[in-house]
Amino acid sequence: MGYDRLGSNEPGSSRHESPPNLNDDATSRPTSSPNPRLKKLLLLFSLIFLVASAVSVAVRFGLRTSASDESNTPIRSKPTIAISRTCSKTRYPTLCVDSLVEFPGAVTAGERDLVHISVNMTLHRFGKALYLSSEISSVAMNPHVRSAYLDCIELLDDSVDQLARSLTTPESTQDVLTWLSAALTNQDTCTEGLADVRGYVKYKMVQQLRDLAKLVSNCLAIYAAAGGNKDFYGIPIQNRRRRMLEAPEHAHRFPKWLDRRDRVLLNMPVAAIQADIVVAKDGNGTYKTIAEAIKSVPDYNTRRTIIYVKAGRTCSESLCNKFVFKNDLYLHEHKVPLSAASGSGFIARDMTFENWAGPSKHQAVALRVSADHAVVYRCNIIGYQDTLYVHSQRQFFRECDIYGTVDFIFGNAAVVFQNCSIYARKPMAFQKNTITAQNRKDPNQNTGISIHACRIMATSDLEASKGNFSTYLGRPWKLYSRTVFLLSYIGDHVHPRGWLEWNATFALDTLYYGEYMNYGPGSAVGQRVKWPGYRVINSTVEASKFTVAQFIFGSSWLPSTGVAYLAGLSV
Repeated sequence: MGYDRLGSNEPGSSRHESPPNLNDDATSRPTSSPNPRLKKLLLLFSLIFLVASAVSVAVRFGLRTSASDESNTPIRSKPTIAISRTCSKTRYPTLCVDSLVEFPGAVTAGERDLVHISVNMTLHRFGKALYLSSEISSVAMNPHVRSAYLDCIELLDDSVDQLARSLTTPESTQDVLTWLSAALTNQDTCTEGLADVRGYVKYKMVQQLRDLAKLVSNCLAIYAAAGGNKDFYGIPIQNRRRRMLEAPEHAHRFPKWLDRRDRVLLNMPVAAIQADIVVAKDGNGTYKTIAEAIKSVPDYNTRRTIIYVKAGRTCSESLCNKFVFKNDLYLHEHKVPLSAASGSGFIARDMTFENWAGPSKHQAVALRVSADHAVVYRCNIIGYQDTLYVHSQRQFFRECDIYGTVDFIFGNAAVVFQNCSIYARKPMAFQKNTITAQNRKDPNQNTGISIHACRIMATSDLEASKGNFSTYLGRPWKLYSRTVFLLSYIGDHVHPRGWLEWNATFALDTLYYGEYMNYGPGSAVGQRVKWPGYRVINSTVEASKFTVAQFIFGSSWLPSTGVAYLAGLSV
């Protein structure tokens, strides 16, 4: 999966370069038969949708059968007071009302039940979209179009899973907000991937994707309002059922959601690890490539699989010796080298993820993480533009070295970087360095980038020529972009203004950019931007909302996130 994000780094420019010239991107010629597992999934969703539609018509609407109306046109139910009140909290209230009055059970439900019914209704819409979108899989497409199409199918599939989890397995409002936020990010990613596609496939996909992002946005608003404690952009960031963390002297303990065996493994030296799979390019292992190793793990695997990657370059990644913990994770090759982690419970330790495409190739992702409860520990992540894609869900990076130039930490996860070294490199001529590009699209998404107790530095080649290149802490990729730097060292290569516009005044009054008690020659805030959305954080209460304890805290899944961790602002 590519999740393409090409573009210039100049403010105000599009993120996308010109695509290949496309004429008709698809014909009716079949190319391959659908995957059997996908057939089963699509059949399930088609049956669910048909049953829901039948119940909706027969039970909720009734049918006109009088002689004066032989068309049997369904009678549209009127919105109840509960539906009107619930939908008044959303960004798209008309769509909210129209979609709920047509869904079984909604017109007799109270406001509390409508919180869950809104997600159930949205899940049905996504299931239908996945089913109908997959019907064109056998149509011939050029490689550019098929890549965008397959990305959308996989993102739709992920969203169906996240919506289903929101209904069946949440332990807190934070869980639901995380999964709904991810489902909305998925649709945004799919839409951007289709931006340069033309022809039949684009037309069909746009039809199926219509209103999906708005429906998820409405679910987010309804859940955020129902969760209470919404003093911060409508999101209960402070978890209402938060467990107390360990005392500071236990700051190097592992999170409680890891079982005993996993904790032992994380402490164990490499020589003592009994890996399930060994990857060695020279053939002295189970597989020669990571891709082969990943494919060997059964779908929906429930036990942790340990993959030990021997030193040396293998597949499309430059990897140090150590290992990957894996649970429903995949890595694969991209048009430029890329490692990708999705699913849940991904842990990487002592690895190097490098994209060696060079600055002239523009987008060159080294690592993309979409996994919930993801931990990246003591890793090197090396590239130029768009090095690290923190795509979605809850993530924690500890003691990592991250290198890049343009927007080199980007995405819409709820992510904390702690005790990491973040290096700006020398970019191409006339380029500016931007460390972050956060793309929070909806004010109710519980997402953002928190850089806490880290070191913001320049590589030696940039240090020698920093007078010729400006480096900024970040710029707003989307309307509600949110990034904070807390208690971090900032070098003098960072421009005194600190932050860079994306395009004129775009998002300057809706973003949330903050700095709290940073230090170093580049940390002075006297000449920082004067945007409405930027603030020097002076309150420990406000700053604490972006710590491990509060920003990526699940009510029961994570009393602390990370391998070694600092729960609050400081010990």
